[in-house]
Amino acid sequence: MSTKVEKDQVSGRETTGHEWDGIKELNTPLPSWWVYVFWVTVIWSIGYWVVYPSWPTANDYLKGMFGTTNRTQLHETMNNVAAERAPYMERLAALDVSEVVNDAELLNFSMAGGKAIFADNCAPCHGTGGSGNPGFPSLQDDAWLWGGSLEAINETIHVGVRWDANEDTRINDMPAFGRDELLERDQIDDVVQYVLNLTNSATDSAAARRGAVVFEENCASCHGDDAKGIQELGAPNLTDAIWLYGGDKATITETVTNSRRGVMPAWEGRLDEETIKMLTVYVHSLGGGQ
Repeated sequence: MSTKVEKDQVSGRETTGHEWDGIKELNTPLPSWWVYVFWVTVIWSIGYWVVYPSWPTANDYLKGMFGTTNRTQLHETMNNVAAERAPYMERLAALDVSEVVNDAELLNFSMAGGKAIFADNCAPCHGTGGSGNPGFPSLQDDAWLWGGSLEAINETIHVGVRWDANEDTRINDMPAFGRDELLERDQIDDVVQYVLNLTNSATDSAAARRGAVVFEENCASCHGDDAKGIQELGAPNLTDAIWLYGGDKATITETVTNSRRGVMPAWEGRLDEETIKMLTVYVHSLGGGQ
C-alpha cells in the first residue's frame, strides 16, 4: 500500500503529515555540515573513551591508553612546585623570622608566598590586603592590639587570640560592665562621654569629667592612665580614633555594657613553621609593622 506524499506548494518540500492549526511540518533534512560535525564528534568521543579514563567498572574504571587523569597531572604539578620551593623552605626553616627580612631573595619569596597564604586563610576576616572589617582589625595601620613587630606578629599567628584550644593563646577579656552590673547606667554614660572626649567628640563635658574618675577606677588598669592602651594586654589605644567596632556613642556604650570578645584562630599546627614565617613577613609589610 503506497502513501501519497504531499508537497508544500511554497517551498516544494515534502511534508511529514503533521499539521497544527493549518500549519504543516516540512520534512526538511538536516544541513550536511551539521551531520558531518555530529559524526565527527561521535568518532572523537569513541577515541576519547579509548585514550583517556572513561567508563566505571564494577570495582574500578577504564584507565585508558595514556593512563592519565587531572588528579595525576595535579600531583605532578604540585610535586614540581614543591621541588622548586624546597631550597627556599629549607633556608626559611634555618632562620628566625627577623633574619628573613635581611635576605633579599628570601624576602621576595616570602612576600609572594605570604600574599597567597593570606588570601587563602586571613582575608575572609581581615579583608583583601588586610584592610580590615568591623570587629576584625585593619593590618594596614600602626594600631596593633598585641604588637606589630615581626616577633609579636609571629607569636599572634602561632597562638591566636582568645582561641581556647591553645593554652598559650593571647587573652585578656574586657569586663561586661553593664551586663554584669559592675557599673550603674549613669556611670556607663559618663565613661562613654569621657572616651568620646579623648577624640574631641564628647557632647557633655560635665559627664566627661565624671567619666574620667570612672575610667581611672575601672579602665586605666588595661587601657593605661593616658588611655593609649597596653599592648601586652591587648587593650587598644582610645585616643587615636581607630575603632575596631565603631567609635560612635551607641557602639561604645554597647562595648562598655556587654564587652567584646573577638577571636582569632591559632595557626600553629594548621600551617607549618615556614608558612607562618612567610605570612608574618607579609603581614608586617602591609603598612603598620613596628
